[in-house]
Amino acid sequence: MRDRITGSKALMRALQAEGVKTIFGYPGGSIMPVYDALFDYTRGEKKCFDHILVRHEQGATHAAEGYARVSGEVGVALVTSGPGVTNTLTGVADAMLDSTPIVVIAGQVAIGALGTDAFQEVDLVGVSQPITKWSYQIRHAEDVAWAVSRAFYIARTGRPGPVVLDFAKNAQVEEIDWEPSKVNFVRSYVPYPKLDAEAVRQAAELINNAKKPLALVGQGVELGNAQSELIRFLEKAGIPAGRTMLGLSALPSNHPLNVGMLGMHGNYAVNLKEQECDVLIAIGMRFSDRVTGNLKTYAKQAKVIHLDIDRSEIDKNVKTDVAVVADCKESLPAITALLHKNNHQEWRDSFKPLDRMEREKVIEPAIHPKEGPLLMGEVVNVVAEQTPDDAVLVTDVGQNQLFATRYFKYHHKRSICTSGGLGTMGYGMPAAIGATFAAPDRTVCCFMGDGGFQMCIEELGTIMEQKAPVKMIVMNNHYLGNVRQWQDMFWLRRKSFTKMMNPDYSMIAKGYGIPYLALTERKDLATAVEQMLKTDGPFILECAIKEEDNVLPMTPPGMNVDQMMLEI
Repeated sequence: MRDRITGSKALMRALQAEGVKTIFGYPGGSIMPVYDALFDYTRGEKKCFDHILVRHEQGATHAAEGYARVSGEVGVALVTSGPGVTNTLTGVADAMLDSTPIVVIAGQVAIGALGTDAFQEVDLVGVSQPITKWSYQIRHAEDVAWAVSRAFYIARTGRPGPVVLDFAKNAQVEEIDWEPSKVNFVRSYVPYPKLDAEAVRQAAELINNAKKPLALVGQGVELGNAQSELIRFLEKAGIPAGRTMLGLSALPSNHPLNVGMLGMHGNYAVNLKEQECDVLIAIGMRFSDRVTGNLKTYAKQAKVIHLDIDRSEIDKNVKTDVAVVADCKESLPAITALLHKNNHQEWRDSFKPLDRMEREKVIEPAIHPKEGPLLMGEVVNVVAEQTPDDAVLVTDVGQNQLFATRYFKYHHKRSICTSGGLGTMGYGMPAAIGATFAAPDRTVCCFMGDGGFQMCIEELGTIMEQKAPVKMIVMNNHYLGNVRQWQDMFWLRRKSFTKMMNPDYSMIAKGYGIPYLALTERKDLATAVEQMLKTDGPFILECAIKEEDNVLPMTPPGMNVDQMMLEI
């Protein structure tokens, strides 16, 4: 007997075949047949999905990103056409720049109405192609199984990223004989390049002869699930390692070879030592401008080894001496097998005086101030001290992000969700929602500024409905703090439209039925954090922060990476 079903039901089966368990979405006219099919798959004996009703489609994509970052699976967002899907594009672009695997499925008008400016019609494929790994319009129900399988294959393999499926309404209601499809090959798409044994040999030779090697660890290690391979590589050769912001949890904070965070607001020693090392080993990172500073002077003294799965990253920003183009889960062990045992103790010890200088001038004043208003660094530090080792850090964008990433502690893989490449304000809260569904047994702490908190504040409704246990720490300094800092430093202190008039957050919390506490006094900090962490479900802790709290160290834009400022 033939198994005759609609395209919408075919979508349900195709998602089920891909192992999807959670969908973040918002219904509308052009996706209504899919939502009708979804009804049966979210309840009763047929239940196989949890559908999380967000309050804005941008929130759906950020939640899908948070889910993907923490779970290692593909995040899924389901939205309608027109404004529904254009609202997702910020999240899609964010996922593209940060290599986050998500699939966005959007309704579209029927193919007979395409090009007529029909209600809520938009050329989604045309709009989204530049910011996706693949964008495709499903015009017929018979293509659903193939398109979904291909979408997930492309999103999760190689260098991960977002895929958009534009699902025409006629294809949603057409009936077909169901035939499953499994795509595991796409012509001209090579997600896992073949490892070059000669490149491996050359890389190992450079490392074995190095006197001052330095590793730069990026998110590619997390994406490749190569955390243990990284540690074996570093420990065998005694190589100190800095981590990019997105790669912070690829190496535990307390590992003896961890020498801090790279970049504009990273740690002092590792940034200066990039200009002193003789061999620089970049692992799954893309030499962002926020890491390198002035490219004309960056690490000119060093031989550069670049391990990356994406060939397009090689020589894009920094000239490479040896390129190992492969999955780091494969390339790291291959190089490790050829390395000599070493510890480079003298080289590693040379970091310590610089570390002490930063601790004395920056870290201690930031996390243990003796007087004055609350500082962001001390709030993050107390939260980090009280949370379990497997806690997940989620941040919004701005000073809250920079303080949080600097002073949080990372002990467990996949412990950080933050918007790196795109720098998306509003990312934090919905990404934290996604993280709670990806890891319901882990504590999720979301740091936000008063500006970013209001960008996607409607997602408090999602948190309320789902009782999502997001611990929200709002760092309220009544400024768009990062822009204000730059205005003070580089624009003659002309604070042009960075002062914020904020609502009464206690009333907002009350309206959503979310426990809330305002923190104004240093003496109450530890107790307030303890109360937040012990409260079941969500919690908002609003912290009254010093208005002109500045993030340091800092490499001014356009300056050399070793021209970091420890004070203003």
